[in-house]
Amino acid sequence: MGSPGEDRQRTRSCGGRMCVYKQRGDAPGFAWDAGARDRASSVGSWAARMTLRIVGEDDGGKLFTPEEYEEYKRKVLPLRLQNRLFVSWRSPTGMDCKLVGPETLCFCTHRYKQHKTDLETIPQQRPIDLPCRVTGCQCRAYHYVPLNGTQPIRCRCKHFADQHSAAPGFTCNACSKCSGFHSCFTCACGQPAYAHDTAVETKQERLAQGKPVGQDVPYAAMGGLTGFSSLAEGYMRLDDSGIDKNGKGW
Repeated sequence: MGSPGEDRQRTRSCGGRMCVYKQRGDAPGFAWDAGARDRASSVGSWAARMTLRIVGEDDGGKLFTPEEYEEYKRKVLPLRLQNRLFVSWRSPTGMDCKLVGPETLCFCTHRYKQHKTDLETIPQQRPIDLPCRVTGCQCRAYHYVPLNGTQPIRCRCKHFADQHSAAPGFTCNACSKCSGFHSCFTCACGQPAYAHDTAVETKQERLAQGKPVGQDVPYAAMGGLTGFSSLAEGYMRLDDSGIDKNGKGW
């Protein structure tokens, strides 16, 4: 299995032929892990893809029975469609430099889909905290941190991001001089990383800013992804918000 964010080449059966395709690590879609392969072989390729995208990590790696799956959809899908949260890494100019998807890593090194992303009610306070659900993780809110190529970025204390604690404050585990993670790494937008914020917003809040919301979908942990252009960095989209001058999504 490749490293996070890496393009991985896979083969699959396509009408009797073996087709080769690439799956980007942080793109929405099928999660290529051992559990996913087992579930795919048990219920069929197409059904497995749909189930995985809807259930995400909520089954704990154990395939739901048909009854459990129907009950899960009955309970969760209405909430997901109504209370979807859009997550992005935003520059001080308001541009969404990174739109977070299910496979996008948090500062705690766990993926967005491993955080609490389905809420029964939207809290009134801002920012909205989405804690990590991995046992033992100290992360209290999803916090995106960029990569420098394939490497973690460095703090001003000279240590990498993953050498810092995921607990609030993000203090360094490798030295005693660091007062909290603070990186001068420059984003492609020209602003330093420390000037960016991880934004967690509702559909109504994004619409009020003229930002894309895409279609209502039942898939788990979609974050800010609304289409294929969402995988591009903010400056590479057609304008700051990712929609054209006529208000059409891309």
